[in-house]
Amino acid sequence: MKKVGNHRSFTKIFFSLALSLSFSLSVFAQDAAPAEAAATGGGDPAKGKELFNANCAACHKLDKVATGPALRGVADKYEREWLYKWINNSSELVKSGDAQAVKVFEEFNKVAMTAFPQLSRADIDNILAYTSEQPTTAPAPTAGPGTEVVADNSGISNNAILAALSLVLVMLIVMLFLVNNVLTKIAKANGIEAAPSEKSLPLWKAFAKNQFLVLVSAIFFLLIAAYFAYGYLMQIGVDQGYEPIQPIHYSHRIHAGDNGIDCKYCHSAARVSKHSNIPSLNVCMNCHKNISEVAETTATEDYSKEFYDGEIQKLYDAVGWDGTKYTGKTKPVKWVRIHNLPDFVYFNHSQHVSVAGVECQTCHGPVEEMEIMRQHSSLTMGWCINCHRETNVKVEDNEYYKKIHDELSKKYGVDKLTAAQMGGLECGKCHY
Repeated sequence: MKKVGNHRSFTKIFFSLALSLSFSLSVFAQDAAPAEAAATGGGDPAKGKELFNANCAACHKLDKVATGPALRGVADKYEREWLYKWINNSSELVKSGDAQAVKVFEEFNKVAMTAFPQLSRADIDNILAYTSEQPTTAPAPTAGPGTEVVADNSGISNNAILAALSLVLVMLIVMLFLVNNVLTKIAKANGIEAAPSEKSLPLWKAFAKNQFLVLVSAIFFLLIAAYFAYGYLMQIGVDQGYEPIQPIHYSHRIHAGDNGIDCKYCHSAARVSKHSNIPSLNVCMNCHKNISEVAETTATEDYSKEFYDGEIQKLYDAVGWDGTKYTGKTKPVKWVRIHNLPDFVYFNHSQHVSVAGVECQTCHGPVEEMEIMRQHSSLTMGWCINCHRETNVKVEDNEYYKKIHDELSKKYGVDKLTAAQMGGLECGKCHY
C-alpha cells in the first residue's frame, strides 16, 4: 500500500478507532514494511494486481483515463467505506442519490460501472493497495530503425556455375602457356630459333595474334554476359525478402505468436474471396479499445514498451479515439503492400484456404515469429508448380474433391492425388 502522507485522509478512514490511534498509525506507516502495512488493512499489492487485471483492466488504467478514470491513488481521493459500496454496486449507489456517486457518474458520460458483488472487502483492499503503489520508471531501450532486410540466399548453384566457368578459363590459359613452353623447347632442341621480332612483341599483341585464345576468351565473356543477363531478367518482379516499414508498426510476433490470434480473424476474406483483405481499423479496435498499452514483458531489445504504446496511440489517432469516445476525426492509414502477383496470374485465396486447407504459413512463412511482415516465398511460377507437384490434395471430409478424386484415383491407380494430377499444371488454371 502507498505510504500514508496525508494525515487527514488517513484519520477519516480510521476515525472509529479514535484520533490518537489514527495519528500514531499514520506516522508509523511512513517507514513500515509492506507486511506491516497489510496488517493495518492496506491489503496485498501482489494479489491486488491479479484482481485488477482480471476485473478492472478492461476499463481502467493506473495512470491515464480510459473508459473509466485513472485509478492511481484512488484510495486517497475517496473514503474507503464509500469505495466498498461503489465497487460492489455503483448503480445502486447512484440511485440512492449519493452526491459523490452522481458526480462521478455524470463526469464519465453516465456510463454505469459494472457491479462486482463477488469482491469481498479484503479483495477491494488488495486492489486499492495495488492502485496506491508509486509508479516505477526504468529506462527502456528505444526502438531500432527496423530489421535489415535480408533476402533468402537462392543463388548458390548460380555461383557454382560462375566459379566453374572461371576455373575453365584459368585452366585454358595455363594450358596455353604450357603448350607454348613445350613448343619452344621442341624448337630449340631442333635448332629452330624464334624470329627476333616475335620475341619483342608485347603481351597484348601476342594475345591478339593467337586466334584460338581470342576465340576461347570471346566465348567465355559471352557466357558470363549471358549468365548475368539471365540472372537479372529472372529477378524482375521477384520481391522475396521485401520488408517495408509500415505507417503503423504491427507486430505479427505479438498478435499471431504471443497472443495466438488466428490469421483469419483479421484476414477474414481469405476464407471466402479471391483476395485476402487488409483488416479495417475497426477490427483492431475490437481489442485495442480497451488495450492502450502493452505489458512490460512484451518489450524487446529493439522495441521498447514506449515504442509499442506510441504505435497504439497512432491507431487511436487514425480512428479518432480519445480514450473514452470516438471523436469523428479520422486519418487514413496508407499501408504499404507486400505481396503482389502480376495481373496475368490468377490466384484464389478461398480455394487454397477453405477448399484445399492450405495453412497460411505454407506461403507466407512463420508469420507468428515475424516482428515486421516480409515476403517469405519467391511466389514465382516455378515455386507454385513445385508445390502443385509435391502437395497431396486433402480429400478427407472434403466434398468439393470427392467425385473428381474417385475418378482420377482409378485413372492413375493411386490412393492420393497431387494438385498436378488434378490439373494443377494446366496453363489455364493460373493464367487468363
